[in-house]
Amino acid sequence: MKTDKNAVEKWKQEILATEQSFAKMVKEEGIHQAFITYAAEDAVLMRNNELVLGKKNISLHYEKQTSKNLIWVPDFVDVALSGDLGYTYGHYTFSYTDPDGNAVESKGVFHTVWKRQPDGKWLFVWD
Repeated sequence: MKTDKNAVEKWKQEILATEQSFAKMVKEEGIHQAFITYAAEDAVLMRNNELVLGKKNISLHYEKQTSKNLIWVPDFVDVALSGDLGYTYGHYTFSYTDPDGNAVESKGVFHTVWKRQPDGKWLFVWD
C-alpha cells in the first residue's frame, strides 16, 4: 500500500494542531474539561503506575483537581500510513500549590496515542 506523503504530513499537522488546542484548553478551561474533551470513550491514562480506564473514569480522576497547571509541547509526531493512528511525545511541566501553600513542580516526558474518529477528529486513546 502506497500512501501519499502529502497525506501523511497533513495528518501529522492535524495531530499537532489537536495537541496545541488541547494544551490551550487546559490553560483556559482547566485540566478536567480538556481531558474529557480530548479523550476517546475507551481512552486509557497511566498515572502513578495505575491505569485509569475509559472516559468516565478519566472524568472522575480529574474532577477534584483544581489550581493546577499543566504545560507540554510535543517534540515529535508521527502517524500510521493508514491515517487512523498517530502518536506524540515530548516534555511536560505539572505544577500546583500543595495544602501548605508550597509550590510543587514536576517535569517529565509524555507519550500520547491519537486515534482518528469517524467524524475525522483526533482523540487520545492513551496518555
